[in-house]
Amino acid sequence: MLDIIKKLLGAAAPIQRSMDVQQQVDEETRRFSLYQFSACSYCIKVRRVIKQLDLNIEYRDAANNQLWKQALIREGGLYQTPCLRIEHLDGSVQWMYESADIIRYLKRHYSI
Repeated sequence: MLDIIKKLLGAAAPIQRSMDVQQQVDEETRRFSLYQFSACSYCIKVRRVIKQLDLNIEYRDAANNQLWKQALIREGGLYQTPCLRIEHLDGSVQWMYESADIIRYLKRHYSI
């Protein structure tokens, strides 16, 4: 019964990768941060995909943590969530807003 409910709600088991591939994915995504609100429906959609893809992304509660809120406004330019902060290897930082864009990016780069 629980499996049926999970399927109806869109909950899926995390994907399985080899240990080497998972370590590489973890290394890449440790430079990612998701600025989010816990009850935001768009944030929930993104968190579900992060869980399904088994990604190691830090969640930053921009509603209840003033430091994260100020960083989101100052560096990202908007007080809007979800927002995925991606620090690239060259040191540049990308701020990606809009849940559909974030989900598309994560699936394109980390789906099996």
